[in-house]
Amino acid sequence: MDDTTPRKGQYQGRLDREEFRRRFLARFYDPAFDAEREALERIEAIAYEAYDGGRKAPRDEPAGEGFADPKRRLSVEWLATRKRLIDAQRRQSDATSPARVLVINASSRNDGTCPGEVSKSWRLAGIAQEVLAGDREFPCEVDTLDLSLVTSEYGRAIHPCKGCVSTAMPLCHWPCSCYPNHSLGQVHDWMAEIYERWVAAHGVLIVTPVYWTQMPSPLKAMVDRMVCADGGNPDPTTTDGKDAERAKRVELAGWAYPKHLKGRIYGVVVHGDTAGIEGTRRALTEWLDAMELIDAGSMARLERYVGYYEPYATSHAALDRDTMFQEEVRNAARAVVRAVYSRRRGTLEHGDEALHDARPK
Repeated sequence: MDDTTPRKGQYQGRLDREEFRRRFLARFYDPAFDAEREALERIEAIAYEAYDGGRKAPRDEPAGEGFADPKRRLSVEWLATRKRLIDAQRRQSDATSPARVLVINASSRNDGTCPGEVSKSWRLAGIAQEVLAGDREFPCEVDTLDLSLVTSEYGRAIHPCKGCVSTAMPLCHWPCSCYPNHSLGQVHDWMAEIYERWVAAHGVLIVTPVYWTQMPSPLKAMVDRMVCADGGNPDPTTTDGKDAERAKRVELAGWAYPKHLKGRIYGVVVHGDTAGIEGTRRALTEWLDAMELIDAGSMARLERYVGYYEPYATSHAALDRDTMFQEEVRNAARAVVRAVYSRRRGTLEHGDEALHDARPK
């Protein structure tokens, strides 16, 4: 076997006809749908045909100018996302455009779903947002991304990364082309919008709790799907879409590992109640460093306990009392926007910025 021959054998094949039907119709369990059973049966037959035929992208068009193979057909949804990212990058690179900071609330909890209460991360992100929006010396636009919407909003999803990069870097497209996959019903992928919001930002501040010593699942899902920003292939025609063997050849011929978010400023605020704050902060900062974002200084790499080993029921009251932590969050926001201004003025100095990475990946 050649070193680049794709290894096979894990995939168990497509569902049989009856199992697909059972899973599809399970989404219409509510008796209110019973009056439309015949219509649902017809729709299920169409859905099975798309599944059986593997119609991942049922609407496509020629890639056009700027691609290695202009005639190769690509998903119209992917092409639209790509255009939005190009436009966002153009605005972000415009020296006359307003400074823009993306504040990310990474908690899964909000008061519109089972917990029935807002998260402390949401409150802390709000504190950061107020500081940024009210800073007259360093004015900026603030974009707040609330990842808890995946738990409380219909049709909001961050689908899991499929690990294309581990087959070959060029197989991981920028932006991600794995979704939507209409044949598998993997639609409503939020990442197309999230990529655009990262690209448009000059600085990013992530505020996250610790879940079982690690980051919450919506944040981890976003982190995994951001892999295409770190070396991802902006031209799917070079790999004939998702041709694994061809992608391996492209990588071995020499791959530049483009850093699509390089140079943006970042800050991280991590809080927990018993364990895991240091490991979570380290994981996030190392991830951001690897993408060659620039930290805004020690005050913007924050980890703190709130209500250490106290009852969950009084954790918001513990945050109320911890005014020093609240001020530290304000400082993290201030550090990010100040670093953004220094970066845009060309006065933010980093000794390794002009150096060539001896081990890119």
